[in-house]
Amino acid sequence: MFAKTLMGAALATLASSALAQLPPGYPADYQKIVDAAKKEGKVVVYGATDSKAAAPLIKDFGALYPGISVEYNDMNSTEVYNRFISEVAAGGNTADVMWSSAMDLQMRLASDGYALQYKSVEAAKIPGWAVWNDTAYGTTFEPAAIVYNKRLLDPKEVPQNHTDFAKLIVQPKFKDKVTTYDIEKSGVGFMFMTQDAREYPKFLELEQAFGEARVRVQSSTGTMMERISSGENLIGYNVLGSYALVRAKTDPSIGVVLPKDYTLILSRVQFINKAAKNANAAKLWLDYILSKRGQTIIANDSKLFAIRADVTGETTSADLIKVIGAANVKPVPVHPIILQFLGPAKRMAFLKQWKETAGKK
Repeated sequence: MFAKTLMGAALATLASSALAQLPPGYPADYQKIVDAAKKEGKVVVYGATDSKAAAPLIKDFGALYPGISVEYNDMNSTEVYNRFISEVAAGGNTADVMWSSAMDLQMRLASDGYALQYKSVEAAKIPGWAVWNDTAYGTTFEPAAIVYNKRLLDPKEVPQNHTDFAKLIVQPKFKDKVTTYDIEKSGVGFMFMTQDAREYPKFLELEQAFGEARVRVQSSTGTMMERISSGENLIGYNVLGSYALVRAKTDPSIGVVLPKDYTLILSRVQFINKAAKNANAAKLWLDYILSKRGQTIIANDSKLFAIRADVTGETTSADLIKVIGAANVKPVPVHPIILQFLGPAKRMAFLKQWKETAGKK
């Protein structure tokens, strides 16, 4: 899949006719970053966030900082990582900002020294678990959901927790009708499944249930939801809830469950490339995404679930916590601790077990 490029609404040619205002409450010396960013004229972002969801943020950033364009490259989470690594190795141009839902891959890059240490002026407004070393920042609060076809499942069948799900999918009607991420190809899928292995005591039984159901794997959330909506699949596991909950509002076939025993929470991790060509524009973008203004757009236009507790709107962390219950919310921390399954030996062992249990046909 080739990267789609989305240019921000703010064009450098407008720089002379519009002057960016310092955001309210920012220190006076922040103007130096703004001025330097305007000289750079653009910021290059590699992201695993759909262009449709990123577009409102890019447009508003352009309104806030006219003269600074956003070159947004939309890829899947594994492509974001691989492209950055290959471009850095080749010594060529690459992203100023990395923004991906594959939290573990992002943390690998950050902890390996690719990220710039920069204390965002907005850092104090996001949860402590979502910031690492003033380097990597969580930007959203998105649940891992169970998604099902409302037309084809009896309400009594709908699982409410992980144990219910494992028991359900071994029934004959679910053979070849269950879907989840391809954990070999999807960085998000691999991360969710390894976090399940840490959180769920009966994880091996869950894997075996996938095997009994002859699970069908996909590399994207969109493909899973299309197949569930059409009835080709009846139920999906660890589907990115931010996309699923929005789809459910307009698609009468889509039902969404946030598991009541625990719900994993993903936060799209953003960091600035230590060797960024447009480092000042990158700082403006990072601060904007974490700001109340940016988070309000994330909640109401991008619908990715704002991470800030002081934001109101359609999709916010506060509303989600009310639904799930604070005790059952399990955020994946923005911390190197999540790298334990990325080492070659552990990754291969995890995938081997997956193939021998869930992957059996």
